[in-house]
Amino acid sequence: MKAPQAKKIEKTLEIHGDKRTDAYFWMNERENPEVTQYLEAENAYSDFIMKDTEQLQEELFEEMKARYKKDDESLPYFFNGYWYIVRYEEGKEYPIFCRKYKSLDREEEIILDVNILAEGEEFFEVANVAVSPDNQLASFSSDNVGRRIYTLNFKDLKTGEIFPDVIENTTGKAVWANDNVHVFYIRKDESLRAFQVYRHQLGTDAAEDVLIFHEEDETFDVNVFKTKSMEYIFMASSSTISDEHRFIPADNVFADWKVIQPRIDDLEYSVEHYEDEFYIITNADDATNFKLVKTKINNCGMENWVDVIPHRPEILLEGFEIFKNYLVLEEREQGLLRIKIINEKNEESHYLSFSDPTYTAYIGINLEFDTEVLRYGYTSLTQPSTTFEYNMKDKTTKMLKQQEVLGGKFHPENYISERIWADSRDGKTKIPISLVYHKNTKKSAETPLLLYGYGSYGHTVDASFSNVRLSLLDRGFIYAIAHIRGGEYLGREWYEDGKMLFKKNTFFDFIDAGKFLIKQNYTSQKHLYAMGGSAGGLLVGAVMNYEPSLFNGIIAQVPFVDVVTTMLDETIPLTTGEYDEWGNPNDKEYYYYMKEYSPYDNVEAKDYPNILITTGFHDSQVQYWEPAKWTAKLRELKTDDNILIFKTDMSSGHGGASGRFESLKEDALEYAFLLKIDKQ
Repeated sequence: MKAPQAKKIEKTLEIHGDKRTDAYFWMNERENPEVTQYLEAENAYSDFIMKDTEQLQEELFEEMKARYKKDDESLPYFFNGYWYIVRYEEGKEYPIFCRKYKSLDREEEIILDVNILAEGEEFFEVANVAVSPDNQLASFSSDNVGRRIYTLNFKDLKTGEIFPDVIENTTGKAVWANDNVHVFYIRKDESLRAFQVYRHQLGTDAAEDVLIFHEEDETFDVNVFKTKSMEYIFMASSSTISDEHRFIPADNVFADWKVIQPRIDDLEYSVEHYEDEFYIITNADDATNFKLVKTKINNCGMENWVDVIPHRPEILLEGFEIFKNYLVLEEREQGLLRIKIINEKNEESHYLSFSDPTYTAYIGINLEFDTEVLRYGYTSLTQPSTTFEYNMKDKTTKMLKQQEVLGGKFHPENYISERIWADSRDGKTKIPISLVYHKNTKKSAETPLLLYGYGSYGHTVDASFSNVRLSLLDRGFIYAIAHIRGGEYLGREWYEDGKMLFKKNTFFDFIDAGKFLIKQNYTSQKHLYAMGGSAGGLLVGAVMNYEPSLFNGIIAQVPFVDVVTTMLDETIPLTTGEYDEWGNPNDKEYYYYMKEYSPYDNVEAKDYPNILITTGFHDSQVQYWEPAKWTAKLRELKTDDNILIFKTDMSSGHGGASGRFESLKEDALEYAFLLKIDKQ
């Protein structure tokens, strides 16, 4: 079977006196049957190339699936008189949302059974379930396409009746006012930007809903949320580098919205309420790694902000939780997360202790104020995700729930994790790498290694456990995460040094991490592989152009690869809101910088590694045509005989297949691809 050859229709794109020719621009015509035919031809070719791995894929899928508890349930948490639980039943793909009144011994009430709602749907996702303050009603939002455009519905929890109120085109979030009659929700514009907040009165037509706020700046999104105290409703407008928060009492939906601090360029802040004060994490006054301040509710402009936790240049403040007598901080120092407990009565403080060389720790769901108990989560590359309960007074820890790994084959002591520091090309910067491998796997030039990276938006990929990954580790692979610039692993400056006109640092860090692993004899070019999704797909796409012989194989998941064209198209989701991340190519300097690294614009006639590219036809984050065009151009120009396959899920979006286990088939395909090419 021959690889598909996409037709070419030359289109010239011109700006700043520069002309680019895009022969595959036509692929953005979603309704064009020729587009669908091309995607289906690529799917058929992918199936053909991978046919010799069908049995392996099935083996991997069943192996991965077998590690999961089929009738699993979440750890119960108590809120407003009820214990809430999300559980799964054996043989079913979707969650069931439940609650029990006051005691876990009480009879279960089913709030929402998503399996019933999803019947007959190829794709189905429930984004948000919210119960009214009087516990009588629930809102829920669903998407049956994968575009992350959600429909809001309402349910009477006593009778089971679904209300006739239907609200289309929302972000999926609904926030109840304390009157149990009104909810606030957010609509999306044509580019899927969250731009308007509405108030809906239950029992009325959505056409009568009141527009509360319209965010006119296209670089800002809006959000709405309720404080932990349940006393205030907040409305936040945020760009990549600026925030503005408004609030009203949750008891009075008709009150005037007050602004905490009007937006200022480069001023970021987020808010929580306690008693008569707001607690705010902010980068005000050059607090690059953020600080915690507080202010009285009646005088909350930044001129009234008082430091609670001052800025510390060496520590990134990532989050906090307020209790009646304790303040808990989530910090990051030298890449590792720490949880700090501060006793507000005597001002004594201490840290929770963690032993793995690389790990993830985080504050869990803590909805009660008057308690001495903190819930927190912990996981590492060798330790399954675990929720602990910590008594902040007695300093005692109790394990509440640990992710089960079924099958009897997993034992943490059989796996080794490390954190190493790679040399970068500038001779000064050290790039952290987290690794895990089976204790029987020897580091050598013959050892396969999968290097994962992301490196954008300040998002940090921390070292966490994966049930799925065991299928690679048990077959002799080393798995590594490169904590490259563009994330915030080493603080805010680590992010700033990997964005805008410093974006190339992200790609070079990843390349240097790969070369370091080879130099240290963890692997060799013949057995080194790269994986990244979305902006991580941009990463591996750019790296592949810069160093096509460094990796034997590349997996690019829903990759953002047509950077220049996408960032010039303001009708595409996420474009305008991301000028502060990538730059605005309408500005000549940013245009030429972007053009230098954009994977699609830099495909050349040369040898490339083996490549697997995936996408979802309904992807709202990275449109399907970016990887489709990239595949077509690679097919046209590449000079090697290596594998290039492109797989489109025709019924999903950016997050892949819905359902608890369906997504494992995508993992099985990716791992089968790696195992296939590593044996060639």
